[in-house]
Amino acid sequence: MTTEPGVYLMKDRIGNTIYVGKAKNLKKRLSSYFMPSRQVKADLKTRSLIESIWDFETHTVRNEEEALILESKLIKQYRPRYNVSLRDDKRFWLVKVQLRTELPRFELTRLRKEDGAKYFGPFVHSGALKATLEWLNNEFGLRTCGQKNPGQHEYKHCHADVIANCSAPCVRKVSVEEYRARVMEAVDFLDGKGKRSRFAHLREQMQEAAERMDFEKAASLRDVIQNLEKTLSPARQFSRGRGVPTTVKPTEDLAELGEYLGLARPPVVMECFDISNVSSTHIVASMVRFSEGAPDNQNYRRYRMKTVATQDDFASMAEVVRRRYSRIVLEAQKANREFFEHNQEPLVQALYRLGDEGLAPIRLPDLVIVDGGKGQLSAAHEELMALGLGELPIVGLAKQQEEIFFPGESDSLRIDHSRGALKLMQRIRDEAHRYANNYNELLLRKRMSESLLDDVPGMSEMRKRALLKHFGSVTEVKKASEAELQMVNGIGPKSAEQIVAWFAEH
Repeated sequence: MTTEPGVYLMKDRIGNTIYVGKAKNLKKRLSSYFMPSRQVKADLKTRSLIESIWDFETHTVRNEEEALILESKLIKQYRPRYNVSLRDDKRFWLVKVQLRTELPRFELTRLRKEDGAKYFGPFVHSGALKATLEWLNNEFGLRTCGQKNPGQHEYKHCHADVIANCSAPCVRKVSVEEYRARVMEAVDFLDGKGKRSRFAHLREQMQEAAERMDFEKAASLRDVIQNLEKTLSPARQFSRGRGVPTTVKPTEDLAELGEYLGLARPPVVMECFDISNVSSTHIVASMVRFSEGAPDNQNYRRYRMKTVATQDDFASMAEVVRRRYSRIVLEAQKANREFFEHNQEPLVQALYRLGDEGLAPIRLPDLVIVDGGKGQLSAAHEELMALGLGELPIVGLAKQQEEIFFPGESDSLRIDHSRGALKLMQRIRDEAHRYANNYNELLLRKRMSESLLDDVPGMSEMRKRALLKHFGSVTEVKKASEAELQMVNGIGPKSAEQIVAWFAEH
């Protein structure tokens, strides 16, 4: 086992990830769990964890910052029961600069968007990052005001120029071209260009301040250097399923899975379904798609049941499979009318051929996986048969013993838990489970929020629907004035007054 820094995943006997941790030295950290003194002195939770460990999976990284980023990603992905922290959706800070604007500035954000901006990060040391940005703005004379196009009015209320922290491009104390050159110099610095010479210059300044016995200045420069070192320490951004340094070998795992399942070719594209029904109020399903062994997030889908009113996993699975693959068939037929008029191939083979040639709007998967045993599998397979897709490879993965079931067969297949083929199936199943549960939680939170309107005096179901349709959310209803509320059909002056008064009081 390696002595490098990294992240480790602890798994139970059926392959579920039960704990994710990070370490400066993987070998030392993992061996510490099984020292006799650790097992005797450990608390009840730790002893329970140790007794449940059946296998390990490790991922090596370059430094501690990367270990923290990867640990956070994997905890959010697997949500292990023995992890408490880092399970929320909070992300590490990023630095953003929109170079398309006339006077760009640096901003902090937690979300990377496709907006044409340049992003740096993620950064694990938030305090060091904020101090670094403050130094960067001061060093290069960059603006920190929030206005997109500041002018004379904003300048009158700004003190950054007075204390020489800003070059004041808003009133052209420097030209736009000169200001943008300063921004690009700061961008290059965050990219690591010229870092060595700037650090050397800062250390020289610190030494000179110490020799002059200006220890306050020297301490300040020391803090600047330490913050810059923490912030600019190279760390990659790991995404779920992509770019993670791992022992997983997608090509080999796919080939192995194809052999175990007796498929004609490795399942390069897989789709997995899961049902989540916390109550009969919200019965939802998820479909996640893996391509070449990695999540294809853009092609995830989530469904609310239309024909199932009570908790019925079999009927729910049938509905979601029917909706998914009837759409694939209809869109393929619509886009290739002439092909289907003359084609004599079985439907599955025809769809595969169109997919391989790039002519199918949605490529038919090489393998369908349903989360569940014989009942869920049977319900899903009957729908495929009805659609003419009976030849589409489909299996069920029962979580309790990780058994793999095939349509019409009583015997199950069990793959050794150390095999990459099973781990690949577990990953897509766990991702489908996570995606379905997240959707159910989202709907539950939305319903709880909307239920606030039920307590408003005189609120009917019709008025409630009209308000939500007009404003979009309860939050926007709260902000609305009486005049704005009266613009909604069915809301008169008295009702608007009651709504405003009720929200003001509560």
